[in-house]
Amino acid sequence: MPTNSSARITCTSSVPPEARPGHAPGPLSRRLGVGFLLLLSTVFAGNHVAARLAFDHGTSVPAAVSVRAGGTALALLVLLLLQRVPLALPRGTLLRGMGIGVLVAVQSFCIYSAVARIPVGLALLVFQTFPVLIVLLTWASGGERPARRVLVAMLVALCGLALALDVVGGARAVAGQWAAIGVGIGFALAASCVFAVALFLTTRWLQEVDGRLRTLLTLGTTALLMCALGTATHAMALPRDATGWLGLVLLTVFYGTSITAIFTIVPRLSAASSMVALNFEPIAALFLGWLILGQTVAPVQIAGAFIVVGAIVYLGAGGR
Repeated sequence: MPTNSSARITCTSSVPPEARPGHAPGPLSRRLGVGFLLLLSTVFAGNHVAARLAFDHGTSVPAAVSVRAGGTALALLVLLLLQRVPLALPRGTLLRGMGIGVLVAVQSFCIYSAVARIPVGLALLVFQTFPVLIVLLTWASGGERPARRVLVAMLVALCGLALALDVVGGARAVAGQWAAIGVGIGFALAASCVFAVALFLTTRWLQEVDGRLRTLLTLGTTALLMCALGTATHAMALPRDATGWLGLVLLTVFYGTSITAIFTIVPRLSAASSMVALNFEPIAALFLGWLILGQTVAPVQIAGAFIVVGAIVYLGAGGR
């Protein structure tokens, strides 16, 4: 999820530490990590706005995931070749990276399946439980125990999200369709669980791998899997007009930037609890939707947004 931490690493050549085998960049401070994740959440929100534009103009989910993952993987491959970064990986590392790529492909399919069935705000709210799951996974695996202030910040942030996304109003609007809602919530929760596991395993299995190479392996696997799925099901529908192509291009750029940063920066965060800052994504999407798509924002949603931002600032301002 992409310092001053690099200054703490002694370099003996002009090659960046992360590009040299056996050298991993130092961890980011909590404040810097939280600030970066807030920016990253905004870029992710832009990705969702672009995706909606592409979908509204004929693009299918498998096609969008294939193009965004494949385009990002291709750009990374060119970058790695130009910088002469070794591409060879041990067999075990290669297989583990491909496994994480499968998880990312499943997560992508699940979250868009949720958006197709339930209100986008509700789908994103359920999906945003993944930072909490990462903290719990880290704790369960013998990592740091989340402090009380972290738990409080998570609870407050989720409550703020419920207000900002107007979940109560959304539920009323779809009353009588609980069967469809249940399926959509199931997809969103599945996406959250799978994504949490993917990020958790990245920090365990691929932390020593160059961040760019790690992302290339993950997205290359995702692109191949989704392309195969779309072809087999005859679901590889491309945009039908220029607006759709614009959305697809922007989707690829925003997603590629965001996911590369995720798999580069998350392993360098000083605490898994900093991941709660990614809860800002639905808030950013809310305001980008108002600014770009003309969607209205109710006062209660603005209040919820301030609650979320306040919880995130509270989390990043204090020490452990």
